[in-house]
Amino acid sequence: MHLDSEYSEYTVLKPEAREDFILTPFLEGIMKRALAYLKGGFPVHFSGPAGSGKTTLALYVASRLDRPLVAIYGDEEYRTVDLLGGGNGYRLSKTVDNFIHSVLKVDESMAKRWVDHRLSLACKNGYTLLYDEFNRSRPEANNVLLSVLEEGLLCMPSSYTGGNTYQAVHSDFRVIFTSNPMEYAGIHDTQDALLDRMVTINLTYPDSETEVKIAQAKSGLPSEDVETVVKIVRGLRERNRNHRRPTLRASITISKISAQEGIPVSLERDFLEICSDIIGASSSNGSSLTLEDIRPYFPNKGDRTR
Repeated sequence: MHLDSEYSEYTVLKPEAREDFILTPFLEGIMKRALAYLKGGFPVHFSGPAGSGKTTLALYVASRLDRPLVAIYGDEEYRTVDLLGGGNGYRLSKTVDNFIHSVLKVDESMAKRWVDHRLSLACKNGYTLLYDEFNRSRPEANNVLLSVLEEGLLCMPSSYTGGNTYQAVHSDFRVIFTSNPMEYAGIHDTQDALLDRMVTINLTYPDSETEVKIAQAKSGLPSEDVETVVKIVRGLRERNRNHRRPTLRASITISKISAQEGIPVSLERDFLEICSDIIGASSSNGSSLTLEDIRPYFPNKGDRTR
């Protein structure tokens, strides 16, 4: 992913698929469905818990559309104007006519200067819009999306259009949404009318094969050791039925630190301390991990604590 200033004074991304992106059958199936919906003109909504890879997958799907990308990140303080745009100063035009030296004619006009924000920029130019964690924004701020997604019309202030308050949305415009479940802090209920205009793909944590391949690619740890790390994280994830359960990021972090510091994936104290630091706070009571918490994932190894 890199920035390309050719398109706008605003940050517009030129998405490119990463060479190390892991595409397992689990992810390929999701990606193919999402692309089919987007190519058909339907917005796609990836909904799932933190750490399930929503944003990474959304960026990868966007790269396959081969269009510039504009990103918005949901915020409690957003208003419609923050998505759409607004006035930013004035433009002064002055014409001085002195064709006849004894006659001076001066014509001045002043008009409010309009600046497009990310939504109007994407709609006008046919960019892909990634609205990450859109349900962190208040529903009333997102109401402007209703006509965009249904009628292909962007409601614009009359000062911008000169009387015509609607602007047609470019035919190449596409939208990818992501969101966290409602039990997360700072999340707002989304209006049914908006949800009805998008195709929601509910994401869970990836399967074991995908999690192992991603953690290994990110860390360089041997596959056998990564498999053990993933077993620990997935096992603790199943035991903790709240939204603080350890995510894919925990598998990546433990694997990366173990490889970086040369710490064996074993029942030794150094490895236990890493696991406790990274995923201990995700346990149901927030306590540190103990040897007994990870021992079941080392069935063929004895107790070698130091």
